[in-house]
Amino acid sequence: MFLWFVLVLVNLVSVATGTNAAVKVRLTQKGLEYGRQIGIASIQQKLRTIKVPDISGTETVDPIGKVQYSFTGMQIVNLGLPKSALGLVPDTGVMLSIGNGYINLHGNWRVKYLRIIKDSGSFDLAVSELTISTTIAVMSDDTGRPTVSMTNCAATVGSVNVKFHGGASWLYNLFSSFINKALCNALQKQVRNLGCDCPLYHPLDVFLAEVDQYAEIEYSMVGSPVISNTSIDLGLKGEFYNIGQHKEPPFSPTPFSFLSQDTDMIYIGVSAFTINSAGFVYNRAGALRLYITDDMIPSGSPIRLNTKTFGTFIPQIEKMYPGLMMKLLVETVKEPLITFEPNNVTVQASSTVTAYAIQPNSTLSPLFVLNLVSRTRRNNQKFYKII
Repeated sequence: MFLWFVLVLVNLVSVATGTNAAVKVRLTQKGLEYGRQIGIASIQQKLRTIKVPDISGTETVDPIGKVQYSFTGMQIVNLGLPKSALGLVPDTGVMLSIGNGYINLHGNWRVKYLRIIKDSGSFDLAVSELTISTTIAVMSDDTGRPTVSMTNCAATVGSVNVKFHGGASWLYNLFSSFINKALCNALQKQVRNLGCDCPLYHPLDVFLAEVDQYAEIEYSMVGSPVISNTSIDLGLKGEFYNIGQHKEPPFSPTPFSFLSQDTDMIYIGVSAFTINSAGFVYNRAGALRLYITDDMIPSGSPIRLNTKTFGTFIPQIEKMYPGLMMKLLVETVKEPLITFEPNNVTVQASSTVTAYAIQPNSTLSPLFVLNLVSRTRRNNQKFYKII
C-alpha cells in the first residue's frame, strides 16, 4: 500500500546491465516530502476501507455467569494522521513513520445471558495513538535486478475507548477491559495487514513505452538505485528503437556526470545518446522527411513555390515547365548527430532538398537536388531538466 511515489520509479523499470546510463534521474528529500503529502491522503483513503471483522465470544461475568456477546457492523466514521515522516535510509531504501493517528468507529452490539435474556444496542469506538512504521527496502537479487520489499514493519494501536448506547449497556461495563482488548487486537491486525502486507516485487525484464507510430523507448535500469541520505539516483537505458525492430545504432552511450545539486524535488539528465538514438530510429523509419508546398509559405512573401520564381535563378526551369507550381522534398541523408560539450550543444545534419514541378495531372517532374550540410552550435549551460 505504501509503495507510492518514489517506488513507482523503481517498480516501473527493470535492469539492463552491462551498459552506461543514457538518462539519469535524481529524486531528492524535497521530492519525497512532496510525495509524503500526496501519499498521506492516499493512506487515509486506504484506511477508510478497513473492514473490522465481527467479534463474538463468551465471557464469565460475576454475578451473572456466562454472557454471550457479539460486535457487528463496525464502520469507520472518522480518522486522522496528523504526524508523519518519510526519509531515506542510505544503501537501503525509504523509511515511513506515522504517529498520533486516530480512528473512530461505530457498530452494533448484542448480548445474551441467563440463557433467555437478550439485548442489543450500538457503540462508538475511539482509537488513539495509532502508529505505523516501516522501511521500504530496495535490494538486488542474484541477477542484479532490483527488488522491493517491506522490512521492520510495525503497526500498533495505543488505546481504545468504547462507549455503549441503549439496552443493557451497564452489562458491558462489567467486562469492558476484555472488550477493549478484543477490539484493539482486531483493529490492530487489520491496520497491520493493510499497511505491511507487501510481497517481494520482481520487475519485468524489459520495459518499453511506445512514443508514436515509428518509435518506442526502453527505460530499463542499468543498475540498482544509489540511495544516499539526501537522494535516490536511478540510471536508465534511455534508448529509442523502431517498433518491433531493435537494431542497435552505430554508437554507444558514454558515461556522463550528473548534477551534484539536491535542492529541487527531481532532476532529470538526458545524454546525447538518447537524442541521437531517436534520430537514428526516425531516419531509418523515413520519418525525417518533409514536403514543402506553396500554401505553407506566408501569403505576403514575394517568393512563391512556382517555376516563375525559380526561373529567375535557373532560367531553364521556367522554359521547360512554364507556369507550374512546385514542391520541395527535404529529407535527411543520415541521422542527425548532437554533441554536448561544456556550455555548448552542437547539432550536425546532412540532408537533401529535391525540387519538383507539379504537372497538371499531379505527377512530379524532378528539377534539381541540393545537398546541405549544417553544423549548429548553441551556448546552453542546462541540459538537465529540473522540476
